[in-house]
This record gives sequence, C-alpha cells and structure tokens, in this order.
Amino acid sequence: MSLDKLVKTKELFDCGVSYLRELFDTYEYPWEMLPHIKGYILSLIEQGIEGFTLLKEGVLVGRDVKIAATATIEAPAIIGHGTEIRPGAYIRGAVITGEGCVLGNSCEFKNCILLDKVQTPHYNYVGDSVLGNGAHMGAGTVCSNLKSDKKPVVIHGECAIETGLRKIGGILADGADVGCGTVINPGTVIGKRTSVYPLTSLRGVYPADCIVKATDTVVKREEPK
Repeated sequence: MSLDKLVKTKELFDCGVSYLRELFDTYEYPWEMLPHIKGYILSLIEQGIEGFTLLKEGVLVGRDVKIAATATIEAPAIIGHGTEIRPGAYIRGAVITGEGCVLGNSCEFKNCILLDKVQTPHYNYVGDSVLGNGAHMGAGTVCSNLKSDKKPVVIHGECAIETGLRKIGGILADGADVGCGTVINPGTVIGKRTSVYPLTSLRGVYPADCIVKATDTVVKREEPK
C-alpha cells in the first residue's frame, strides 16, 4: 500500500469512541478534522453524553476522571471516562479525549483529539494533532504545529498533499510509540504500531509496523518467531 493511502483516516485509526465516531467517519484525512474540533465539542456538550457531567461551563467529564488541583482546563473540552489529568497540565480548549488517557505533568494540549488510552505523561506539547488508541509520547516529545515560514502545511508522502492549513501537528496512528525528546515536525504522520527512537526529528509519512531509528532510517519490524 502506498504511503499516500496510509495517511487516510480509516487506515490510521480504529475509532471505538462512540461520541467521536461521526467525526472520524466524515473526513477522509485526519487533519481535515482539525478545524471542526471546537464546533464538534460544543455540539456534543449541548446534546449531552450519557454518563458525562458538566464540570464547569463548556467542560464535560466522564466517570472516574482524576484532575489534579494544579491542572488547568479551558473550555470547550470533553474528557473521557477514567482519564487522568496530572499536576500542571494545561488544556487550552478544543480538546477531546477517549477513555483511560494520561494527560501528564506540565503538558499542554490545544485543538486536539486523543482516542482511548493515549499516554502523554511528561512535558509534552500536543497541538492541532490527532493521537490514536494507545499512542504514547515519551518525556519531552513535542508536536510542532507551525512551520517557520508560516505557510500552509504540506504532507510529504510519496507525493505532496496540500492541506491548506497553517497549523497541523502530529498524526499518530493507533499504537504509535515515540521516544523521549523527539520533535514531530508539522504534518508528520506515524503509522500504526510504529516505534520511534528517542531524540529523533520526524518529518513526512512513516509506514505502519516499523522502527524509526533516525529521520531517514526506517526498518520493518521483525515478526516474532
């Protein structure tokens, strides 16, 4: 399968979050969801979600959510069941999560989607990004969401895909695991179950089931014997 087909929403994510399914079914490419996150959250808050309660104006939380006293949550936001928001976390608005996520200490989030069991435990920045089920970002890993020239982001697969969007961070598919201190440059797409070595600068499209040892060194993950 070509890298350009691998950047499609249905190839990257298996969305089991009931209140996110419509969003994931609507858009062919995941970055197309980004301009619609805020409006989508507001409509869900207006409708209500079974099992969720209003923490404050514009913030809906599920059951067993743990929020540290020093965490900040700006509206609108929806926090899924069993999610933990640790000390110093800053949710800047337009953030929606699935179940069992960790939004870690001193991490910042804005205009992003986290599916179930996403782990961002320490000093991460997640802006204008989509993180799939079980995706993990090591300590200090950040999603850079704006090019230095401020021009619209281009997805660099086998051919260039013009997005028309000035801000796109990282697209991490289900099970993607990114090592500590990595920079995920604007519009980077990481395939399902792909792992990235620490201290890597990522740019472009990385296929599923691989190990990224450096920006231009990608090896296929060996099947267990």
